[in-house]
Amino acid sequence: MSTNEWVLSAALAIGLVYGGVAQFTGFCLNSALRHQMTQGNGHKLRSFMLAIVVAMVGTQVASGLGLIDLSESIYVTTGLSWLLIPLGGILFGYGMIMARGCGARTLVLFGQGNLRSLVVLLCIGISAFMALTGVLSPLRADIAQATSATLGSASIVGEYLRWGFVIAFCGSLLFFVFSDKQFLKQRKDIFGGLIIGSLVVAGWLATGWLGFDDFEPTPLTSLTFVGPVGATIQYSMIATGMDLNFGIVVVLGVIIGSFIAAHLGGQFRLIGFEQHTPMTRYIAGGIFMGVGGALAMGCSVGQGITGLSTLSYVSMIAFAGILLGAWLALRRELSAVTPPKPIHRQHRREQHQ
Repeated sequence: MSTNEWVLSAALAIGLVYGGVAQFTGFCLNSALRHQMTQGNGHKLRSFMLAIVVAMVGTQVASGLGLIDLSESIYVTTGLSWLLIPLGGILFGYGMIMARGCGARTLVLFGQGNLRSLVVLLCIGISAFMALTGVLSPLRADIAQATSATLGSASIVGEYLRWGFVIAFCGSLLFFVFSDKQFLKQRKDIFGGLIIGSLVVAGWLATGWLGFDDFEPTPLTSLTFVGPVGATIQYSMIATGMDLNFGIVVVLGVIIGSFIAAHLGGQFRLIGFEQHTPMTRYIAGGIFMGVGGALAMGCSVGQGITGLSTLSYVSMIAFAGILLGAWLALRRELSAVTPPKPIHRQHRREQHQ
């Protein structure tokens, strides 16, 4: 097979595994933050943190061995918009809570028969491309130019400083993750964090090592889902005038992997919008995620795990925005819940009147 065919084969395998594992474990930042804030259950959040640790350590080892050149990644850049990067993150995080799942989770839900997720995916993909190359692109470019800034460096540099940060940061996360003895019993969540983090490393190796070609190099990338969802929608319409790429095949693999896992687990069922399910909320959430992901250059997985694994300052800013947006949306949800009215019991004498 050609180099490109090897890369696409690897992308399919990565997508299949991601879809199956995420369907089995429920891996998702939305669920992680929601469970933590509403139930005080941090198991999903610890699973997400474990994925960050595995992805960061594995990526830095691969980079240190010279297998990949992270400077070729879109995340490692000194130029950014001081407005659009954090604003995009906030929009994405807010939309993720509104739509009950991030872009990756929405793909998984669609694979297991949730038709509400199809609406969200269409909104994510179309709105993302509207901001990237469509009618909103000129406005985005003008704002980006007016708010442009240049960082002193794109990421943490220097061998000792880089590994010092990785050890300190990942050590702190691991201490938090395993400080809860109950989490040690959550085999699904531990498994999900380990595998998802490893898949990010696999994505870097697939495009940066397996896909290395002096004449036709494959763009260095790994798991991210906002842009690829839009590209997948575009490919479905103009396949004869467009080539498959790593992101599109990963998206298809996630859907297929989730579909297979849902069938094997007896969890596949078609679910649509019901009377008590506000369709407008899901549409707005999808649009927020699409536009926000385009502005922030990634999603909860793309910036929160893949981007952070490169030690990129831009990814740190974007992910902080995603967390802030999600927190704001959850706080709004919690404040909107009407407490039950107290029951005033009448005196027995009044009841008989």
